[in-house]
Amino acid sequence: MKIQDIKQEIPEALFNTISKYDFNDLRPCQEKAINAGLFAGKNLVVCTPTASGKTLIAEIACLKNIIEGKGRAIYIVPLKALASEKYKDFKEAYPYVRIGLAIGDLDSRDEFLNHCDLIIATAEKMDSLIRHRVPWIKEIHTVIVDETHLLNDAGRGPTLEILITILKNILSEYQIIALSATIGNPEILAEWLDAELVEDDWRPVKLKSGTYMDGELDFV
Repeated sequence: MKIQDIKQEIPEALFNTISKYDFNDLRPCQEKAINAGLFAGKNLVVCTPTASGKTLIAEIACLKNIIEGKGRAIYIVPLKALASEKYKDFKEAYPYVRIGLAIGDLDSRDEFLNHCDLIIATAEKMDSLIRHRVPWIKEIHTVIVDETHLLNDAGRGPTLEILITILKNILSEYQIIALSATIGNPEILAEWLDAELVEDDWRPVKLKSGTYMDGELDFV
């Protein structure tokens, strides 16, 4: 599928942005996500290798829904450093969207976020904002959960699971997109999120297994 093939499906500003990227063909997982209902607002669990194109799926969902006036978007990541990186990338790519970064004091309501359309946050900070009853929570329409396999992490998993559960209960209408390269039970996660499962094993660089010994590398 070519980028040109989706021109009529997404807002002009979004199409103009992604058409500037250095590729003309959508990657397999991106095409599968579109066919699974990305543009129709379906919940998705995208389980594909690292660097296979998952982030663009999330970007399209967030920006399409924001520009079309469906509501705010939150992009939940596990680490402050990753949140800062996403914030920098999205601010550069989408200067016409109000983007906020929420990674700071867990005791703060971060009032500046009241004016943001896309909020990139850690799970712990997002959980804190909900508990502070910030007024814009119910305006969220798009929920991106990156590195979703951390649901199984003893440290971060419980907070992330509770956060997703709360959002599912307080949002009247939403689209959740869960991203991961290493989900062990994607079918169960998709069932819990009432989502379509998108799986693919394509990666930009082939992954090979081998053994290094005495200066030589033997591939299996």
